[in-house]
Amino acid sequence: MKRVIIRPLILLAATLATLTGCTPKTEPYAASGFYFDTAITVTIHEVGDQAPSKDEADAIIRDCFALCDRYEKLLSATVSTSDIAKINASGGQPVLVDRETITVLKEAIGYSEMSAGRFDITVGPLVSLWDFSSGALEPGKEHSVPSDARIKDAVTHVDYTKIRIEGDTVTLLDPDASIELGAIAKGYIADRLTELVKKEGVTSALINLGGNLVAVGHKPDGSDWRLGIKKPFTESDELIATLPVSNASLVTSGIYERIFEAGGRRYHHLLNASTGYPEDNTLTSVSILCPSSLRADALSTVCYLLGEHEGMKLIESLPDAEAVFVKQDGSILYSSGLDP
Repeated sequence: MKRVIIRPLILLAATLATLTGCTPKTEPYAASGFYFDTAITVTIHEVGDQAPSKDEADAIIRDCFALCDRYEKLLSATVSTSDIAKINASGGQPVLVDRETITVLKEAIGYSEMSAGRFDITVGPLVSLWDFSSGALEPGKEHSVPSDARIKDAVTHVDYTKIRIEGDTVTLLDPDASIELGAIAKGYIADRLTELVKKEGVTSALINLGGNLVAVGHKPDGSDWRLGIKKPFTESDELIATLPVSNASLVTSGIYERIFEAGGRRYHHLLNASTGYPEDNTLTSVSILCPSSLRADALSTVCYLLGEHEGMKLIESLPDAEAVFVKQDGSILYSSGLDP
């Protein structure tokens, strides 16, 4: 019997204590939507120096979800009218796209270069083959491993250098290639949501894009948020580490989020672009803490694919990122800038 597991990666380690009297100042406002195949929750604690009214919070949340809807329609490979879907279906012809799509693609290509191709957004043919989407992984659904021949064929179409950007047009030089932005788009959207809520006066909030967490400002009492990293492969919400966070993003990539089992073996969604199979190394997860959620999103995947030694070496070379690596033996590695 094949078993399917979908679990959130990052949990909030501490919640605000409710003060007596139930004054409006103690009541946060939260709402959730579903975009990019994941739940997105925005929790607003303060606008200015007080909790928002319901009408004020409703307006901010509506703006947030409108922004999510816009970016899903630009960047999702599964929305047929999106920029990315049009590029993938173009048969190698140039496609005129939104300037923000160009921005995300250029950022992604930069991380591909940084990782010597371990991170590659043209991994779309492999993503389609394996299909780790939430619908495919619903409990009770059968899920099989693609044949070796199909995997080998898909690998021949994974090559980020085949993306050509000229002005506002994008061309995939390999007509059978396809772009998948799942490892970077949520980070980009989280950064734009952060900008939006701050522009609308929010001073204390949490934004959660399916495990991509952003802590806006501090908790209402002035202290840092405490964000936790879930212990891998546990049925409970046990945390393996917690970090103090303010005005920064914490993102985890791991092999216990989207997985299925077949033939007595577990398969996860972090694919090696060279072999076409899930990456097999000493790590269970990589969590990145830095000011940019896009950077944290991309680096969490990059570092997992690089492995513990190359991945930590990369983090130690960067001035604006810290990391927590959880190994398969249960041990934890912290980058030098963290004080656990």
